[in-house]
Amino acid sequence: MATEFKNLPLIAPQQPRLLVAPQEYERQYQDQLNNVLRLYFNQLQNFNQLFTTNTGGALLQFPHGAFSSSVDQTTTANTATLMTLNTTDFANQISIASSKITVAVAGTYNFQFSVQLENSNNAPQDVFIWLKQNGVDIVGSTGKVGLPARKNPGDPFHSIIGWNYFVNLSAGQYIELYWSTTSADVSIQYYPASGTPTKPSTQSVVATMSFVSALYT
Repeated sequence: MATEFKNLPLIAPQQPRLLVAPQEYERQYQDQLNNVLRLYFNQLQNFNQLFTTNTGGALLQFPHGAFSSSVDQTTTANTATLMTLNTTDFANQISIASSKITVAVAGTYNFQFSVQLENSNNAPQDVFIWLKQNGVDIVGSTGKVGLPARKNPGDPFHSIIGWNYFVNLSAGQYIELYWSTTSADVSIQYYPASGTPTKPSTQSVVATMSFVSALYT
């Protein structure tokens, strides 16, 4: 039967209390010493299993967060605009406050996002998306997306765009998503559930943050 690791406490092995050796060899002392060492090595083996077996790793609750927006987001042409988030899907030591995604634990994080773009203009338009860390632009983070013109007056062009970054964050620092577009006719859209066939709703923005590693020193 496979060992069940869920809900087990993560307790590090304790240093063994070794016996003081007698001046002369004694079988009883040697047996006691072997028992102390055996218990210690059993602790090491059990602790190691929490990280190396197929069911291990269940106790490694890395910081993570998944957030989204259930509202349309608009802007004026050629204006830096924050993307907002109003829904927490999953969160462990990462939180949101409108546009800010804040980490409680220092580390290297994998930040990913997707946005549901819509162009209702009758000409092609561009969208720029970039990151700020604690209010400062992250150099090299801007992506440029070209959107074709609308299909017809009643049918805008739709596209979902996303990519990911690795970012180093200290405890308490935050990431924000910014965007701008060449036309106010470009928006980030929330779509409600629809039928034929039945489809769930579409969040306008989705953002996730996953802990990758402790910061290098």
